[in-house]
Amino acid sequence: MIGQLAARLLRSRYGIAACLAAVVVGVLATTSFVAPADDLTPEPAVAPITTVHPSVGDDGESAPPTPTLAALPGASPPDAVARRFAAAWLSGARTPAGWQGRLGPLVTADLADRLADADPGSVPATALADGGGVTALGAELAEATVPTAAGLLRLRLRAADGRWLVDAVDWEQA
Repeated sequence: MIGQLAARLLRSRYGIAACLAAVVVGVLATTSFVAPADDLTPEPAVAPITTVHPSVGDDGESAPPTPTLAALPGASPPDAVARRFAAAWLSGARTPAGWQGRLGPLVTADLADRLADADPGSVPATALADGGGVTALGAELAEATVPTAAGLLRLRLRAADGRWLVDAVDWEQA
């Protein structure tokens, strides 16, 4: 008898409205317990920006120190090694064995391995031009630029075993 009364009540529009109201109240109650309470504490005050009188000078972050190349006693400087490498890279008879023999004393073992299968005939330039220079990237790392008639040869030099050796080669077409 109570079951029939409950079934009849749930099938009526009042019963459906009561069920929906119970679901809404349940959802609201659950979210209010699960959700964090609003933080009513005030935000910390922001410190005012301080200014410095112009006569004091720049108080900003200082520039990092410019690296200087390590002095290697008795070794050729990086710019001379770069020019010798570029001359050997571009020079004369280009048999693979002769070319690699001229480059061998000027390169690291890693670069020598990478150049083992290189074709000397694929070198895009034939003559050096004036100019170029060396930029220190660290005490034992430098980048040299060597201009040629057809573009710019970029070389990375590394201090190894008490001398400067070419470690990487890049080419920029003019």
